[in-house]
Amino acid sequence: MEKSDVIKALQEIRKGEKKKFTQTIDLILNLKHLDLKKPEHQVELFIALPHGKGRDNTVCAFVGPELAEAAAAICDGNIQEKDFDTYARDKKAAKKLSDQYTYFIAQANIMPKVATAFGRVFGPRKKMPNPKAGCVVPPKVNLQPVIDKLRKTIKVIAKERPMIQVAVGSEAMSDDQVADNILLIYTQVLHKLPEERNNIKSVLVKTTMGKPAHLSF
Repeated sequence: MEKSDVIKALQEIRKGEKKKFTQTIDLILNLKHLDLKKPEHQVELFIALPHGKGRDNTVCAFVGPELAEAAAAICDGNIQEKDFDTYARDKKAAKKLSDQYTYFIAQANIMPKVATAFGRVFGPRKKMPNPKAGCVVPPKVNLQPVIDKLRKTIKVIAKERPMIQVAVGSEAMSDDQVADNILLIYTQVLHKLPEERNNIKSVLVKTTMGKPAHLSF
């Protein structure tokens, strides 16, 4: 996939009728020849986009006293260990919390308590702190680089159906920036697939309300 071809496709989708809001730009990968019942055929990647997606993700931390001060200063929200029981008793409050943030991080040494207090609500919603995304951290970690990375990280997944659709930018971003994001995602997905290009049926880009444009690969 050439960057020049990606930029041409992005220019094409921008020609549609202008909306009264800034539209998201999505990348769609239709896959083929996969048996998604096999773990080795499934895709689950966490990718930090070089230019973000136009709007930062929000991050909330589950912390003990070691990271309480840092989390309060850096994260969008933080729940201290002493308050876990409140959410464990109030399922409605836990659901509201899960809807408020994109990612949740947790100190590794209190993960069992996080699982006990939040697992029944966060688990089915796939909001538990995920080690694959770097969301489970040591109690004395420097949180700043962790949070900076998560603000730009997207989850790329194909486990239940052979299609991936992810936000790769917004109309407010330059074509060059969005193209860099797209090429990184495409390359990482390609290397994850068992037969690489032979497992890709089609690649498209589209705005929120616009028609898709095909990308050659």
